[in-house]
Amino acid sequence: MSDLTTTTATGAGAGAGAGETGASGDTGVDARLEGHRTELTGYCYRMLGSAFEAEDAVQDTLVRAWRNFDKFEGRSSLRSWLYRIATNVCLDMLNAGNKRARPVDLTDPTPLAQAALTPRPENVWLEPMPDGRVLPTVQDPAEAAVARESVRLAFIAALQHLPPKQRAVLILREVLAWKAAEVAELLETSVASVNSALQRARATLTERAGRVPDAADPLDEEQRKLLERYVKAFEGYDMAALTALLHEDAVMTMPPFDLWLRGTSDITGFMTTIGAACAGSRLVPVPANGSPGFAHYKPDPEGSGFVPWAVQVIDIQDGAVSGMHCFLDVERWFPLFGLPDRLPAATAGE
Repeated sequence: MSDLTTTTATGAGAGAGAGETGASGDTGVDARLEGHRTELTGYCYRMLGSAFEAEDAVQDTLVRAWRNFDKFEGRSSLRSWLYRIATNVCLDMLNAGNKRARPVDLTDPTPLAQAALTPRPENVWLEPMPDGRVLPTVQDPAEAAVARESVRLAFIAALQHLPPKQRAVLILREVLAWKAAEVAELLETSVASVNSALQRARATLTERAGRVPDAADPLDEEQRKLLERYVKAFEGYDMAALTALLHEDAVMTMPPFDLWLRGTSDITGFMTTIGAACAGSRLVPVPANGSPGFAHYKPDPEGSGFVPWAVQVIDIQDGAVSGMHCFLDVERWFPLFGLPDRLPAATAGE
């Protein structure tokens, strides 16, 4: 964990503890802490709704743990101790009062005739997240399925309606399967308080539950064929074929713009008018938020090849595409997802 070592190299006594001293001990602490990075990032992402804030929160957590490792007495597991630190970091960040959202959470759908691309600040929006940064490898298929479902955009958006401590309780109890007593100890409260918070959180999520996308882990044969047809229709800009694949109430969102569209006619109408520059685009599969996703490259208007345009997160419901969530801030998203900054013209027709 060279970044942590660099950050804390001047900290008095940092990194020594639990019988580990000197440079080799520091390396051992780094490795033990780093082993929890992915699951902590998933936890902080669920808490905060922001990929970048989650990574900042985890970095802060690991730095604090590194500096104070000599005070870790082993009365709880290292994992529990790290979750306590991460929870406090997230609660501090949430005290600022910011609540992230999707366009569908902020306004009504806009008819195509009134469509206008009005941006809102970055800190308004729920952000996408690469699966590899938040989903640790687990052997239990049921556990893996719960983890994926719990980073879906709809679930993360619903969590934003919970007060911060209720949010932590629900994630720890329902997603991470902690016992009520363990959560009570972490939050320094009573089991009764934890159970009450969980009950209230469940009630709020039930109220906020909208259409639930179908499970997509792994994709079944029907879903794979649907996505293959989606790519073919989108890249060919075949609106008739695309319409046949969309749920009748499908939605299309485009953060940082608050505009969102509902229904096949408005979606395809937008694509052939305001979005006409995307004709001839290329889609590259990329896993995001436990869902099918694509890196969307559109033709370079200044030459050959293709340039980044959006990260798409796709919802599937009842055998049709029910959501196309297009995140357009490519200077943020493409590096986060490890995507190239252009595709050569040779990809055309492949």
